[in-house]
Amino acid sequence: MDRIANAIGDTVAPSSSARVSPVFNPATGEQVAELPLSTVADVGQAVAAAKAAAPAWGATPPLKRARMMFRFKELLDRHAADLARAISREHGKTHDDALGEVARGIEVVEFACGIPHLLKGEYSRNVGPEIDTFSDRQPLGVVAGITPFNFPAMVPMWMYPVAIACGNTFVLKPSERDPSAPMLAFELFREAGFPEGVLNIVHGDKEAVDAILDHPDIKAVSFVGSTPIAEYVYARGTAAGKRVQALGGAKNHMIVMPDADIDKAADALMGAGYGSAGERCMAVSVAVPIGEETANKLVETLIPKVRGLKIGPSTDPDAEMGPLVTQTHLNKVLGYIEAGVAEGAELAVDGRGFTLQGYENGYFVGGSLFDKVTPDMTIYKEEIFGPVLSVLRARSFNEAVDLINAHEYGNGTAIFTRDGDAARAFADRIEVGMVGVNVPIPVPVAYHSFGGWKRSLFGDHSIYGPEGVRFYTRLKTVTTRWPGGIKDGAVYTFPTMN
Repeated sequence: MDRIANAIGDTVAPSSSARVSPVFNPATGEQVAELPLSTVADVGQAVAAAKAAAPAWGATPPLKRARMMFRFKELLDRHAADLARAISREHGKTHDDALGEVARGIEVVEFACGIPHLLKGEYSRNVGPEIDTFSDRQPLGVVAGITPFNFPAMVPMWMYPVAIACGNTFVLKPSERDPSAPMLAFELFREAGFPEGVLNIVHGDKEAVDAILDHPDIKAVSFVGSTPIAEYVYARGTAAGKRVQALGGAKNHMIVMPDADIDKAADALMGAGYGSAGERCMAVSVAVPIGEETANKLVETLIPKVRGLKIGPSTDPDAEMGPLVTQTHLNKVLGYIEAGVAEGAELAVDGRGFTLQGYENGYFVGGSLFDKVTPDMTIYKEEIFGPVLSVLRARSFNEAVDLINAHEYGNGTAIFTRDGDAARAFADRIEVGMVGVNVPIPVPVAYHSFGGWKRSLFGDHSIYGPEGVRFYTRLKTVTTRWPGGIKDGAVYTFPTMN
């Protein structure tokens, strides 16, 4: 059984903690590793290593930082399958899905390779008599990231490549449920030639999180997870004087207009609702067909597709959906299905009771489909984070838009239609951060930024892309005038350009 250690400075270091946490293979239910639940002292050691490395790294020319990032990207490309296997072993998602996660993470590393251009400031000559002004974006120093279980490779890569390319040093606290992929990436990062202390990893639970949020040498914290924890991280981090971006939960809707191609809409819902067992913050969990005829056609098309889902372990190349991440999370999802039935929703496909021969101890559940869901139901109001799709019927486009805008979450949404007017009106009126038109999971590419609205994001900056560069740097503006242009005598009025 593997024993996971922290990565501090240039070494893989054992923790001082007496507490450990098991890591399971979700397909079999077997324990495959254990990791330390790091102490405040462990976090302090990681921060000290990052702080010691920060001055020299911040002074390293951006082009040199970019060249190291290029080498890191090349190594990630070469070892993508190894990273995917580590993800699947501890998270449970299919191998192809894990490869897709790695690819989207590498795209952000590729974006960070352009840091010499991204950090270029602005220059204005003669803003006043013989006075010039230029601006510059400078690193913050030591920054940190706290990442979730559902994307153990990609979400950390949304954070530390951009932060490090900007000249910061980084402390990562990955999920304790699937820690091996971040550790493998750390080995590749070290192989790429980055200096000691630029990237550090500490494993742990709330004790490690609180130590990060409270540590005075950490200047900024990035977080991705559930909304209650995101709100906690934002409140505690900002109270400690830190810059915080905290991405929370979601309840993503997809409107299906009467003119939509129902087969294509149903296929989109299958991938967006049941891919990765629904454990995605951008998963579509609510379908909103407009009109009874559209709803009936959509549900009739979905039922056989949901029943026919190919469920299996990541080692099965034909599997379309794997297990949930833990037994605890499986029980939580089953509880939501029971709540939907109890509150009067129509369970068109029941995923409870699913078992897989040879994997009876795995955390598997079948895909579930609810019809005739109403806004007052628990399965509509709360994020299930599992393979459960709800169909909520709307009478009109306006009713559907109002429904989505009334929800507390505003992460992602989509509309399927052939009508350009409806699509444009939807994109303009919807109060959601990421919008898809005939695209079910509108996750922005690496050179745009990812972020929701309302209770899906706490803080002023979205993650990665241009917003990531702004988050991990601060603006400095310098105004200059050289001695030949300095006039005799003091000036006591406020400076103007007159």
